[in-house]
Amino acid sequence: MFLNTGAIAMRKTFSCSLAFLACLAAPAVGGGLKTERVFGPEVATGPYKHPACLAELDNGDLFLVYYGDEGEYATETAVFGARRKPGEARWSTPKPIASDPIRSVGNGVIWQAPDGLVWLFYVVRDGQTWSTSRVQFKVSRDRAETWSDASLLANEPGMMVRNRPIVLSDGHYLLPAYHETGHDTEVVGADSTSLFFRFDPKTKTKTWTESARIKSPRGNIQPAVVELEPGHLVTYCRRVGDYSPKTRGFLVRAESSDGGRTWTEGTDSPFPNPNAAVDFLKLRSGRLLLIFNDCFSGRTPLTVALSSDGDKTYPRRRNLAEGPGDFAYPIALQARDGLIHVVYTSNRRTVVNHAIFDEGWVGQ
Repeated sequence: MFLNTGAIAMRKTFSCSLAFLACLAAPAVGGGLKTERVFGPEVATGPYKHPACLAELDNGDLFLVYYGDEGEYATETAVFGARRKPGEARWSTPKPIASDPIRSVGNGVIWQAPDGLVWLFYVVRDGQTWSTSRVQFKVSRDRAETWSDASLLANEPGMMVRNRPIVLSDGHYLLPAYHETGHDTEVVGADSTSLFFRFDPKTKTKTWTESARIKSPRGNIQPAVVELEPGHLVTYCRRVGDYSPKTRGFLVRAESSDGGRTWTEGTDSPFPNPNAAVDFLKLRSGRLLLIFNDCFSGRTPLTVALSSDGDKTYPRRRNLAEGPGDFAYPIALQARDGLIHVVYTSNRRTVVNHAIFDEGWVGQ
């Protein structure tokens, strides 16, 4: 859906138009799938809106975050948050919830822990590339209405986050992270690695402890993880390199048998990857949902694949978005009502989209 200049002018004249435009829904790709266009360039946080992350709070609110400004490497970026309450069609106007007076900020990850504490993890970039980044966090005790001051999670240059934490069978939290090297805006270094930070909410120290890193022959970043059985974890990671057209390139897969403390070497999976993000979700049915770009080059289509045999095969697949363009950086969750929500960006990372479907739609 594209806005004409008349619509944009109307937004400037009528304050209610912004909320109306934000809730316009795009046509569904197929039966059982509903996709809405949440925010686009018309929203006054800058044209760039990327990557989106979504949480369902314990009162039923959906809370969405992204970082925005004029572009990926803009110097006055902020992480913005918006809310949609149960039964409402409109999202609130995005407001800044994390920024830095000196440095640029990047990827925001929003997540509510079982104890009700809402965590916002985000990237702070010191230099010209993401290889200079560090990870900070804030917490909220009132469902993302107000936030604490920022605290430092990872001080090593090149540290970043992209995917949401999971709760392990032992009650610990596991936050996916990665270390990006290369010091290049268009090429990620081949020695980049994925890793995790582990948190025990029962301890008094309240610290996040780094895991061993996932190494692979050509590098990997942005892990997405599930726990198949107690202590047995599987992760899929984005491949690294440049963005030139490729005829080969795959998601990198690794396993852990000790709750994510150590990992096998990452190996190429059967799933193609055009140097784009992936998400991985364990549904309440026990099935696994993998969300990825099913192509070697470009970022279309955006596909969901369902496994009923513990990550051995994924015979059921549907496209969330397809056709010309780019549909990428998915974040998925299963809501309390069982519906699956996926947020992703499109239109060169200027539009945030929100797809909703049920497990049965993937298996049709």
